[in-house]
Amino acid sequence: MITPVFRIFDVNKAKDFYEEFLGFQKDWSHTFDENNPSYIQVSLHGIALHLSEHHGDASPGSSVRLKMDGIEAFHKELLEKDYPYMNPELEEAPWNTIECKVVDPSYNTFIFYEDITTK
Repeated sequence: MITPVFRIFDVNKAKDFYEEFLGFQKDWSHTFDENNPSYIQVSLHGIALHLSEHHGDASPGSSVRLKMDGIEAFHKELLEKDYPYMNPELEEAPWNTIECKVVDPSYNTFIFYEDITTK
């Protein structure tokens, strides 16, 4: 299993985006004490991500493609949440995928996609 690490700047904004909007669950978090940065794992549909406030763990503004099943239902759920900072579209790409792109508050890009050649 590959677990990408993404740099975040604000735990509360990350919680709002990943948990409330995207529907990830927080699996665990670690902080040495209340004055230190957080390191968090979130997961959804078998996808695990690490989110880090630690300087140097990852570059802000990274991108990743995340394969999933049920992209249309996932997209519908996102639109129903009426998240004020993101209104993602569902697009059919020329390489036979359906994609939904979102950008988190730390400028990381997530392209959720489903392969339509197997449907």
